[in-house]
Amino acid sequence: MDPLDRIDEIIAMVEAARSVPMSRNNCMVDRGEMIAILDEMRAELPADLRRAAVLLAERDKIMDAGKREADRIISEAEAEHARLVSVNEITVSAEHEGARIVAEARAEAQRLREEVDDYVDTALANFEQFLTRALASIERGRDKMHALREIGTFAAEESERPLSF
Repeated sequence: MDPLDRIDEIIAMVEAARSVPMSRNNCMVDRGEMIAILDEMRAELPADLRRAAVLLAERDKIMDAGKREADRIISEAEAEHARLVSVNEITVSAEHEGARIVAEARAEAQRLREEVDDYVDTALANFEQFLTRALASIERGRDKMHALREIGTFAAEESERPLSF
C-alpha cells in the first residue's frame, strides 16, 4: 500500500477513536493495531525511498546527457561561426553586394531623372502653346480694336443699342 494511504488510514483511525474522558484532544487507539500499521509503513517506506533515489539518479543521467549535448552543439556552433567569419569570404561578399546596390541605385536615379525631365518638358511645351495662342488672341483683338478705331465705327451702331423704354 502507498505510504500516503497508510497515513490516511492512521488519520482515519485517530478520528474514529474514542475520546479520553475529560479531554477534548486525547483519544484512545489500539496500540497493537497502530504499531502494526506503522511497521508496515516502515517496511514499505524504504522501497519508495529506493525508487526515489533511482529516479533522482536517472534524472541526473538525463541532465548530464543534456549538458553533454549542449556542449557539443555549442562547440559545433563555434566552429561554424569561425568558418563563416573568415575575413575574405565576408569582405568579398559584402563588396559585391555593395557594388550591386550602388549600381541599382544609380540606375534608378537616372531613370527617375529622365522621367522628371520628360514630364517638365511636356508641361513647358503645353504652357508655351497656351501662351502662344493667348498672345495671338490678344494680338488679333488689338488689331481689331485699331481697325475699328480707324474706321470710326468703334461706337456701337444705332441698331445694336438696347431699346429705350
